[in-house]
Amino acid sequence: MSQTVKVGIFMTVALVVLAYLIFKVEDWTLFGAAGQRVEAAFDSVAGLDDKAPVRVAGVRVGRVDGIRLEDRKALVTLLLETPVELTEGSSAKIANLGLLGDKFVVLTPGPQGAPPLAPGAVLPGTTPVGFDDAMKQLSAIGDSIQTTLEALDPKETGEAISRLLDNLEAASAGIRSVIDANRDALGGTVGNFERFSGTLADELPKLTEQIERVLAQVEGVIADNRGKLGEGLDSVTAVAERMRDSIDNLNEISGTIARGEGTVGKLVKSEETHDKLVSALGSVESGIDSLSETFGKIQRLKLDLGFDGYYLDELADTRTAFSVTIDPQTDKFYQLGLVDDPRGRERVKSEVTTVTLPDGSTETTSLRRVTTEDKVTISAQFGFVFGDARLRGGLIESTGGAGLDYGLFDRRLWLSLDAYDFGREADLDPHLRLTAKWLLHPNLYLLGGYDDFLVTERDSLFLGAGVRWSDDDLKYLVGSVPRF
Repeated sequence: MSQTVKVGIFMTVALVVLAYLIFKVEDWTLFGAAGQRVEAAFDSVAGLDDKAPVRVAGVRVGRVDGIRLEDRKALVTLLLETPVELTEGSSAKIANLGLLGDKFVVLTPGPQGAPPLAPGAVLPGTTPVGFDDAMKQLSAIGDSIQTTLEALDPKETGEAISRLLDNLEAASAGIRSVIDANRDALGGTVGNFERFSGTLADELPKLTEQIERVLAQVEGVIADNRGKLGEGLDSVTAVAERMRDSIDNLNEISGTIARGEGTVGKLVKSEETHDKLVSALGSVESGIDSLSETFGKIQRLKLDLGFDGYYLDELADTRTAFSVTIDPQTDKFYQLGLVDDPRGRERVKSEVTTVTLPDGSTETTSLRRVTTEDKVTISAQFGFVFGDARLRGGLIESTGGAGLDYGLFDRRLWLSLDAYDFGREADLDPHLRLTAKWLLHPNLYLLGGYDDFLVTERDSLFLGAGVRWSDDDLKYLVGSVPRF
């Protein structure tokens, strides 16, 4: 292939990619996404991202496919890739995957036997209590504590006691009026007591005789257990002494608090201590706000690990790579990787030797030596996200370069073009690689393409496969590690 044909092929591929980018940026969809679409309305979707998972009974059945504001509510479109039978009474709610996990939508189907959900129906959505609401409740508790401390003011306490005495006086007057109104009933009660007294006079001798017999039995028991009773009285006396000491200590503590001494006394009596406590509570609230913001940033962070390998047809050898993608859920991302390439990086060294002949003339020879080294190379790239397209640049296989990725068919197919190693030895053209990656499963993909197609003696078709682990997989693996 001539150089002109190679450049033509490259420009054709670049124009096709550019055309597809224009179609996606202008939202000209040629192939509609398959699956069932349902909408749910939420009061708040803070922290929920587009493309977030949708789960039923913990099983992923789809993803979020758009969030918009309508009538002061967040309207979320759910794309169900797995068929789910939805009936009337179905609902949706937002949940977290663990303490620091990503937010996702939990779909709860309605009762079995109910009529099917009407087309275009909007599911009611619920949002869990957020960290900010919990902080508001904690702030309200702090305000209650402050109000209680202010209520301990001596002046207000005296007024409260005065009001209590007035209430007691009013209650006494009420009791007096009740007695006046029920004087006749009280007279009847006194008559009943008189009749009871007469009955008691008749029965008292009998009761006295019975009491004497009981006392005699008690005296016998005491005589038999006099030693044990003495020990019991000694124990009661010791307990009484300890109770007296405890009461003295309580009196001393209450006196210390009343005089404003000690930590609790200063807290009750000192305005300065009160102000310091309020200031400390404010500092705690500020620290909790900062901690909440930090947890929010950690929660938005996504981490993907990938490992792939493919077979280079021309070299009859295998290239492997390990990558780490860090996505802070903004329009930027970071990508690190290690690559084991069988071709490595070529180094050209020229050695010039000058020999002086017997006749005094000189003869110069030049030796050009080509060596291969650095089979394991490093990649470190920084990228930007534009819809379904990603532009990245930085260190690609231990040399400067840039790359373009574009997702098709709901990002199940990714087309990538990498260009790097622009200053190659022996004046070779830059290293270009065109790759297509098809996601068979969230954790498994196939890849193939054309590598280094500008250099005839190094170009090669390739085909391979890879695996990836997302945040959900890593959290599950960490949670499954046994504890010792």
